[in-house]
Amino acid sequence: MPPWTYHQRGTAVDSDTSSIVLPRELRPDSHPATKPSRAEAETAVRTLLRWAGDDPDREGLIGTPDRVVRAYEEFFSGYDQDPEEILHRTFEETDGYDEMVLLRDIRLESHCEHHVVPIIGKAHVAYLPAKRVVGISKLARVVEVYARRLQIQEKLTAQIANAINDVLQPKGVAVVIEAAHQCMTTRGVHKPGVTMVTSRMLGAFRDDPATRREFMALIHNQHGGGLSNV
Repeated sequence: MPPWTYHQRGTAVDSDTSSIVLPRELRPDSHPATKPSRAEAETAVRTLLRWAGDDPDREGLIGTPDRVVRAYEEFFSGYDQDPEEILHRTFEETDGYDEMVLLRDIRLESHCEHHVVPIIGKAHVAYLPAKRVVGISKLARVVEVYARRLQIQEKLTAQIANAINDVLQPKGVAVVIEAAHQCMTTRGVHKPGVTMVTSRMLGAFRDDPATRREFMALIHNQHGGGLSNV
């Protein structure tokens, strides 16, 4: 006798225990087969507006569901892009350049995955080339792609560093992010002016104190010493 049999509605019943076993597509740990439609997304926004206590049909809110969905398309466009693909176009004609490449003060806008509120700050990205270098705009784009997803800052920092390290295979990678989280500045503990700093050091930046100091000194010169102990 099979361990389970299907009933007419598509659920499976364990014949030994009589407990209901949901089909795979209905189980809580399964991902939806298709992305919700734009109409479904707008309906969800209307529901939230009603839950907040307002009327989504009043004049000022009629266009809000459409605007929110279009804003989400921009905020979370990183899910539709491959950051590693961005890094694949590299250059080998460097005349032997093997010193640090640093792009600092990259504007960063992300959203906290816990409360879906903004994370605003800047990233500093450096690497030590082995054989290849990449266009500096690609470093900024990698930051942007990962930032335009629901994030926590620690994971965002690691993702940026790991992608650069995996694709370019340099001698080392360093990433520092400074950001303010509105989940704690506009709600909860309400502590404005607080900045979170995270770092990820790989290769020479982790193993060689002199390389790490050089990287931090370059940021230190820009910021007046605020990051010297990161």
